[in-house]
Amino acid sequence: MLTICAILSLWRPAPSDAAVRTPHVFADNMVLQRETKIPIWGWANPKEAVQVEFNGKRLATTADENGAWQVEFQPEPAGGPYELVLRGDNKVVFKNVYVGEVWLCVGQSNVTFPLKRALDSKKEIATANYPQLRFLTAPPKSETTPQDDFVAQWEQCSPKSAPNVSAIAYYFGQYLHEKLQVPVGIITAAWSGSTCEAWIPQNALAKFPELETLLDDARNQKVAPGQRTGALYNGMIAPITKFGIRGVICYQGESNANRAWQYRTLFPLMIASWRQVWGRGDFPFYYVQLPNFMMSKDQPSASAWAELREAQHKTLNARNVGEVVTIDVGAADDMLPKNKRVVGVRLANVALAKTYQREIPHSGPEFRAMKIVDDKAILTFTNTEGALKIGENAQADASQLRGFAIAGEDRVFHWADATLEGEESVVVSCPDVKKPVAVRYAWADNPVCNLVNDADLPASPFRTDDWPGVTVGSN
Repeated sequence: MLTICAILSLWRPAPSDAAVRTPHVFADNMVLQRETKIPIWGWANPKEAVQVEFNGKRLATTADENGAWQVEFQPEPAGGPYELVLRGDNKVVFKNVYVGEVWLCVGQSNVTFPLKRALDSKKEIATANYPQLRFLTAPPKSETTPQDDFVAQWEQCSPKSAPNVSAIAYYFGQYLHEKLQVPVGIITAAWSGSTCEAWIPQNALAKFPELETLLDDARNQKVAPGQRTGALYNGMIAPITKFGIRGVICYQGESNANRAWQYRTLFPLMIASWRQVWGRGDFPFYYVQLPNFMMSKDQPSASAWAELREAQHKTLNARNVGEVVTIDVGAADDMLPKNKRVVGVRLANVALAKTYQREIPHSGPEFRAMKIVDDKAILTFTNTEGALKIGENAQADASQLRGFAIAGEDRVFHWADATLEGEESVVVSCPDVKKPVAVRYAWADNPVCNLVNDADLPASPFRTDDWPGVTVGSN
């Protein structure tokens, strides 16, 4: 919790106080996005002359009749430290400013989860001296209308500041910083238990008749603040939609699992709506697929969590979207698994491969096709990184593939025998299914599964059928 002194240090005059000012995303220690135009904006007296200086360059403008102003610097390479200077009737100086890579990290409780609670974090925190790694955490704000500012401050990464930083944001940012050797800034916006619709502008949701039931009043007291339609977008995202970012990493979906079918529309809409309001094209959007959670079941069965993972996976059809599979790092009794390093590093490797064009493994095996031969289903996969193999799983025999189920025309699934064939195929069968028509893999809340590629990255859960699931019609 902020002290009174900290709050006073963050306070800035309101527009009526006639001082040139900016939103709080501009501050000491900030990171600005490299290699793209750099907008700087804020408020002053109506018609007040404003000058902005940065890295030897000066731009001038005049505030409009409402006191709003904006300038835009040409792209800069990574570098710093610099000063950003504002001049109007007053002078404002932001110090220790760097240009580098800026990412937005969003989601629910698995993002608010702090580094100090993560697995084996004590040693990490003790050595977390990264002066060019910076974090800005948006305060939790649920608002009825889009806001133009929130109160927060950029912090340099140190053993003092690192413990309370989002663990996902930390491991992602630290790994990127290490591999790219440029300044990295992570803006975190998260709310425990938040739903996807809370992060989407209401006007975007209104365009989809099938989402009409979600268009509640953002002041509706019957709906939790973190689940009111558009409310978190209004309070935590709208204030920074002009700020330059490279892309978004996202860990959200638990609170939408019971409406997984609807998520097929919601999640792509969230991505598309953010890209539209930022106006920076189809920037990268990389997400974490929900991990294994709850008790394992003896027999194949329906699963809302499996359907949510499928809805997330289908989002890969959109441009410049990437997925991190975490079906191997969850916990039966904990929705907040503590091994956040694996998740953050996997996210960073997706970014390194897809955004920064590094030739590194970043995806597990991907189901490609199924062929039925007699009483067997032969599945082929891409992204084998050389060959499929059986991965380590404390719940499974290391000599046997687990997690496959097979069904005939009666649509009843049975656990299947599964064997590797060659480098990219799995043969699936069951004595109780003479004429198979469908196969599912890791289709459960907490599946026992162990198919990986030669880079030890897990296969995404999948199914070959399109039979109606348990969440169809839920809204």
